[in-house]
Amino acid sequence: MTAGVLIVAEQRELRRLVFDALDQAGYTQIYSARDTTHAAILLEGRPSLQLMVVVIKGEGAQGRACCEQLRQLPAARDVPLMVITTDEAPFHPDHWPTGTVDWLHASRVAAELLPRWRRASALAGATLPALPQAPLPEPAGDRYAFQEDDSEWLVAELSGACALLEVSSAVIRHSRLPASHWKGRPLSQVLCFEGVTIEQVVAEANRRWYPCQRRSAEGSDTGQANARLVRHDGRDAVALIFRSDRADIRAEAALSLLSRMFASANGVDAQTAAARLLFDELGLDYLAVWSLPSGNPGIPVQQLQLWNGPEPSWPPPAAQPSLAQVLAGGTVAYRHDARNQENDDPLVQVLGLADFAGMPLYDERHTVLGAMLAGSRRGFGPAGIIEPVLHCAAARFAQMLELGRTREQGRSEGLLDALTGLPNRLLFNDRLETIIREAVRNGECFAVLFVDLDRFKAVNDSYGHAAGDAVLRSVARRLCGSVRASDTVARYAGDEFTVVLRHIVKNDDVLRVAEKIVQVMETPLYLDDGTELQITVSMGVSFFPDDASDAETLLKHADEAMYAAKHLGRNNFQIYEVSPEYAQEHGMALKTRLRHAEGNGELRVVYQPQVNTETEDIVGMEALLRWEHPELGTISPAVFIPLAEETGLIVSIGEWVMRTACRQAREWEERYGLRLRLGVNLSAVQLMEPHLLDTVAKVLTDTGLDPDLLEMEVTESISIKEAPNLLENLHGLHELGCHIAIDDFGTGAASLDYLRRLPADRIKIDQSFVRNIGVDPDDEAIVRATIEMAHRLKRAVVAEGVEIEQHLEFLRAHGCDELQGYLFCRPATPVSFGNLLAERQRLLSARAAEPA
Repeated sequence: MTAGVLIVAEQRELRRLVFDALDQAGYTQIYSARDTTHAAILLEGRPSLQLMVVVIKGEGAQGRACCEQLRQLPAARDVPLMVITTDEAPFHPDHWPTGTVDWLHASRVAAELLPRWRRASALAGATLPALPQAPLPEPAGDRYAFQEDDSEWLVAELSGACALLEVSSAVIRHSRLPASHWKGRPLSQVLCFEGVTIEQVVAEANRRWYPCQRRSAEGSDTGQANARLVRHDGRDAVALIFRSDRADIRAEAALSLLSRMFASANGVDAQTAAARLLFDELGLDYLAVWSLPSGNPGIPVQQLQLWNGPEPSWPPPAAQPSLAQVLAGGTVAYRHDARNQENDDPLVQVLGLADFAGMPLYDERHTVLGAMLAGSRRGFGPAGIIEPVLHCAAARFAQMLELGRTREQGRSEGLLDALTGLPNRLLFNDRLETIIREAVRNGECFAVLFVDLDRFKAVNDSYGHAAGDAVLRSVARRLCGSVRASDTVARYAGDEFTVVLRHIVKNDDVLRVAEKIVQVMETPLYLDDGTELQITVSMGVSFFPDDASDAETLLKHADEAMYAAKHLGRNNFQIYEVSPEYAQEHGMALKTRLRHAEGNGELRVVYQPQVNTETEDIVGMEALLRWEHPELGTISPAVFIPLAEETGLIVSIGEWVMRTACRQAREWEERYGLRLRLGVNLSAVQLMEPHLLDTVAKVLTDTGLDPDLLEMEVTESISIKEAPNLLENLHGLHELGCHIAIDDFGTGAASLDYLRRLPADRIKIDQSFVRNIGVDPDDEAIVRATIEMAHRLKRAVVAEGVEIEQHLEFLRAHGCDELQGYLFCRPATPVSFGNLLAERQRLLSARAAEPA
């Protein structure tokens, strides 16, 4: 794969301007991103870039911080940077971000971007890609019979560069590129697939959906595509159908857009971010939000305005009849040719809008708070998609305005609970959104606790509401006294409280706090008249990001865990997990969703380090698969792995995990010079595959990872007799140079048989034994015997589930080679694990620089 170029610009028109300049110069791998988060998604699994072009507003520190965040991405480290400024302010070299080779103003992009890059490239001794010289081939004489609907079809040759023969009218319409732009263009310049090469997609032509990007006038549109073989003009060809993720085209994308808008936090910045999201995803040319101040409702105030075009002479609010109509509670909808409406609006005329809509923003009492205006010069998408999206977006902006009005008025009673003085539901939800944003940015974990008083109704009924209020105030004080100052406690509703525990290193920290809360609540409580009350609580716990990545789902899962605690007798806490009963009841639905999980980007690989027992330095890592279900949150592998094995999906999913992990391990090896061993789990179904060795060999070749660094983990519960090809495949993997580890050792029935017959290099003691160290002498004896037996047979030992110092001391005293568990690190995302390795390298460098 050739090195690519990354463009990062908040404004769509600037992204397009830079894209066109690079595109015309012959660059084929161009990634166009709105911000660093978008860039991280586009560059996941990509090789190192050749160039980054970042648009910075003036000299602000925010722009430099953006560039530093980009440097944390594996593909963007040490990549030359071109900076574009959006104003005429001088951009002094002292203000350049690290790695900047040159800068220019946005007005000079078309004329100077390429010459400046060529000059910088020449000075650095680099070379640019060759510009395309061959003339575009003529299209085939016969046309492929396209379906006359909104489907995007592309037909290409099977040979050579897969030049395009035909595209559907929907491709031209949605991309806003003329038909002449597509004729004869190589397929690789039109579609860019993620995680798979275009040659593989064409070769398989199995109608499987793959995430990809399709070329457009704005740079590219994200979506999915599949391929099939067809006959075109009497010869074999390949036809691809592209399914855009643009919210103005597909209902599914529109739902995703609304989900992201409502998942955003509240406040001015969040309002702007939500507006930009709506503006970009719907391809709008104009969007404005107006508010009516509560003190002077007759004079509207513009909260924000986005416009994609030259700066016009904006008509004043009083000269915009549509705005007045919407602020009066009416709805405006001009379709197809807004400029020719009988009720002329100067705003519509000045902007040249073809479609225009205006919607009032209501609070909960149905009072008009303001207005949302939206328009497009080329016309909106299907009414059945656009209209519901705009209505929902208006509801979101209204919600933000209402909260902003409450804050501006300083009514603390609107944000604080009058009885306890704690944050109420509204303020808690706002804080939780902020905590999530910070956790995503910093790669941190936290926990949400949902606390409910047991049988509180009986207190009110027996002693009166005054007694009930006293109990609630006491519970609030006890909760606040059980957590740190950095944590958040809120009265969510009635007798329900919520807690956020920040900066979690290991689950055991949360469990200790939960146990402390349960014990503190058991202390008798005395009313003013001396009456003694026994108050207990039931509590549910959910973790970010393991159980969910959004506030609503985190709270829902913590609430479900709380009810599980009540069902188990109250006065206890439970951690959220998808129950086996739920999995069994919804097995078919989960299987169906799992079939699309990989293509929909719901699967991810996290990494947990393995450390040397003596030095505690990182020597390896295990790749672990996670499934983030859009409704249920993170589903335990104990639930979905059996489903994947039952359906046979484990083969393709397992290969994807192996390829992703090997590619990531190779990147870390090159960056940090560390030869970390990578453990990848193999299921029984994979081990029975006759082509397993070919698959592993191809992955190693494609990713460049040394086979000596790859360790296949085989669970002890797999029966040698019931798994055909097991021994042959394991010996074959050994011959490839890979290592073999027996996972979950001690839980099966054939431990000695495994150690004697299998080519195992390492065994992993199951965490169920390790966690009972210091608790159960029998399990301690099993751990000691396992270590001694393995060493006698010249096998290394890894202990899983190491969570406390007592575990570490016991295992170190008995000669265990390596350790893995929450005491050292939770399973981490690639970004967080990369930060861990970078911090390790920094500490080692600092230590080496110290005087002897």
